[in-house]
Amino acid sequence: MNILKKILLALLALAIVGGGFTYYKLKEIGIIPRAIYETDPPALPEFTRPAILVLSKANGFVHVDALPAGEAMLRRIAEANGWDIYLTANAATHNAADLAKFRVVVWNNVSGDVLTEQQRADFKAYLESGGGWVGIHASGGDPFYKWDWYVDTLVGAQFVGHTMDPQFQDADVLVAEPITDVTSHLTSPWNIAQEEWYAFDSNVRDKGYEVLLTMDPNSYITIGENIFGRDNMDGEHPIAWRHSVGDGRALYSAIGHQGVTYDIPEFQQLISNAIVWAGEF
Repeated sequence: MNILKKILLALLALAIVGGGFTYYKLKEIGIIPRAIYETDPPALPEFTRPAILVLSKANGFVHVDALPAGEAMLRRIAEANGWDIYLTANAATHNAADLAKFRVVVWNNVSGDVLTEQQRADFKAYLESGGGWVGIHASGGDPFYKWDWYVDTLVGAQFVGHTMDPQFQDADVLVAEPITDVTSHLTSPWNIAQEEWYAFDSNVRDKGYEVLLTMDPNSYITIGENIFGRDNMDGEHPIAWRHSVGDGRALYSAIGHQGVTYDIPEFQQLISNAIVWAGEF
């Protein structure tokens, strides 16, 4: 009996340790969301040129490759266009005084709930009064949101899942007509290698948003419902779009899970053009 008790206690200890480690790892990569909210903004430098703010904060799934790749790409874009840029994971930058210093705010694979109620109000007011926003990939890829205005209006559609079988695939992206200032550099179809492809609960065109890019459903494999949601859409499947938010402008691109995608010249130009449009440069 003593030996049996020792064995049972040892197994229990292993289960506790293993469970704790699993919980830590799931939280670390964002499967279990974090609740980290900053309230003390950093001291911003003096900007001498038009400036963009880049928020790279993950309270949800952490895109470990895309986050640094996105920041590196955005630095290059800012340098090429003669803009100042401030990169941060501190969402306390989303206050009225600091936001007023930027022409555009770029959310680089932001995930999870990241803003306090006051920060939400200040960010919404900034956009509605003429600010610009560009959201990349995970910034519209949470399975649920605590801020209805963000998903219903700013992004415009709820993420419902992504490709899983296989997860990363080559696919053709189609340039929507009419071709715009943001997409004029692209050929159609535009084949992107080994990306993760999002699906949404609705077509933002039905809200009057301007669809920029769509998926060619025949160019990659979808299975419909899967354990992580749904990987396809009925009818047109938008993957990038834009719209007005009061006096401001917003553009979202669901492309950008893989770090190597940020090295693709056409993608770099797409995001550069998106920032130019959103900031009315």
